Amino acid sequence: MSTQSKPTRRAFFAGLGAVAAAGVAVKLAGKPAEPVAAEPAPSEPEGTSYRLSEHVKKYYRTAKI
Repeated sequence: MSTQSKPTRRAFFAGLGAVAAAGVAVKLAGKPAEPVAAEPAPSEPEGTSYRLSEHVKKYYRTAKI
């Protein structure tokens, strides 16, 4: 007879957990984040005055009669 023991369910799930953890580590380290270039802000007057923003322009387009 062989001296090799039969694999147990506990060893199987421990190995499965190790493989899952390695997969998550590879996915997280797969691609480095690229820095996003900030767009320059339009030169509008500062303060709390009325501003013609994109959502206001959209409202004007949809509210036309």
